[in-house]
Amino acid sequence: MKGKIHSFESLGAVDGPGIRFVIFMQGCALKCKYCQNRDTWSMDSKKEYEVDEVFSTIMKYKNYIVPNGGVTISGGEPLLQVDFLIELFKRLKKEKIHTCIDTSGSVDITPKIEELVNLTDLFLLDIKCINDKVCKDLTGVSNKKELEFAKYLDENNKNMWIRQVLVPTITDNEEDLVNLSLFIKSLKNVEKFELLKYHDLGKFKWKNLNLKYPLKGYRTATDEDIIRAKNIMKVEI
Repeated sequence: MKGKIHSFESLGAVDGPGIRFVIFMQGCALKCKYCQNRDTWSMDSKKEYEVDEVFSTIMKYKNYIVPNGGVTISGGEPLLQVDFLIELFKRLKKEKIHTCIDTSGSVDITPKIEELVNLTDLFLLDIKCINDKVCKDLTGVSNKKELEFAKYLDENNKNMWIRQVLVPTITDNEEDLVNLSLFIKSLKNVEKFELLKYHDLGKFKWKNLNLKYPLKGYRTATDEDIIRAKNIMKVEI
């Protein structure tokens, strides 16, 4: 069993609770215009790792990430490599290591996905935009699967952190923020909600791939933008 992996971060501090060993998987079906990791989109990866190899690497850091941290799988889109993650998470659970997946949730809920969900302690769910038209323009896909995924996690009592990137004039519409707030409040297992400031620090990756950065000319988000959005949403988590 091999996984296509872009990179590792041994001591991450923002991708879940505590200190995390973070694995960035290769491959993504979305085309987010603000993507910081444009180089992870392609499924063609020169770096393939056996489950044994990744597990052994994680175990070197076990004393740093247990008991308050754990392992977070990010990307790219982790759920495109579900078989690899199932095998890795089975081993991590035997070691009582906390498991987390950072995902858009834009996948069909298959038996394999259900099995992986059962092995996962926490999901960092990126809701791109509650407005489907905006979501399609921003990411190339509808938001219907990600919203259904959130509902599925909630129905199965899986803890979630829900996050949205706040892009001025795109994802900060007042009506959309109110509707996002209502959706979040309809779920019972959301532990945390984060509004992330849009920035363009990843645009050099687009340039390195000889690609035009889609949001050129859009301003980055400020603290004031976040305060305004939070005041509109009134989500107390």
